[in-house]
Amino acid sequence: MTDLPLDQVRTLLAVVDAGTFDAAAAILHVTPSAVSQRVKALEQRTGSVLVTRTKPVRVTESGQIVVRFARRLAALERDARAELGMSGEPVRVPIAVNADSLSTWFLPALAGIAAEPPICFELHREDQEHTTTLLREGRVMAAVTSSAAPVQGCSVRPLGALRYLPLARPEFVARWFTGALRDDLATAPVVLFDDHDDLQDAFVRLLGGAGASPLRHYVPASEMVVAAVEAGLGWGMVPEVQAAPGLRAGRLVPLAVDRPVDVPLYWQQWKLDLPALSTVADAVAATALSALRRGGS
Repeated sequence: MTDLPLDQVRTLLAVVDAGTFDAAAAILHVTPSAVSQRVKALEQRTGSVLVTRTKPVRVTESGQIVVRFARRLAALERDARAELGMSGEPVRVPIAVNADSLSTWFLPALAGIAAEPPICFELHREDQEHTTTLLREGRVMAAVTSSAAPVQGCSVRPLGALRYLPLARPEFVARWFTGALRDDLATAPVVLFDDHDDLQDAFVRLLGGAGASPLRHYVPASEMVVAAVEAGLGWGMVPEVQAAPGLRAGRLVPLAVDRPVDVPLYWQQWKLDLPALSTVADAVAATALSALRRGGS
């Protein structure tokens, strides 16, 4: 059975993270030629092209497998060094999480963690339907995702559901919603987080329509989406907890009182026995238990 030499694996990871062979060479304190030779030797061992020689390099499907292995190996090494007292550095845990969770319930979960050695969090903001991409690429150890299907090499646990309400400013409703709700939604301006945001279209489909209006405002910050809806820029799907102040103050009104959209969320993480990762997972699950709804629509 062909083994994977660790120096070659680490070199590939350096190339992927740095983006070029020259940059990786500077990080590793070797020549670009040495970096190229190591990657070529690893490709010969695996029988696959692992990266395309572009600037920056692009990882192939086979390369992603080796990169995931390299990142997990590095995490195990850091964990062992910390447990042996060989490193004064904190443990670093990269996590992918969607913007609405970041703005509502997720950060308090991390703030309550007290661990020794200390844990530093490297948060990657991504749509809940795309956080698994970062897991698949090995760029994060864990992710809050809407996918119940485990990424290869990962475990999954349900967290609960984040509830969204279809809301708008009262003056906006008076202007744009004068007939059947489904028909008005096809023409009324709508506020979305970005072009991956499907919640508004999902709500319209729930009512039997084809999708929301093409008059779309993209506001790539969770709090600013709420502010844009409150300002009357358009209607939008707002997380229940973020909607509460506007509803109480009368700045927001529901478009339909009985049609929320519940997005089930899951915690996916590497199947590795890393104490820091287990600590984070338990804290996230405990906070989700009180912050999220059970089940989902």
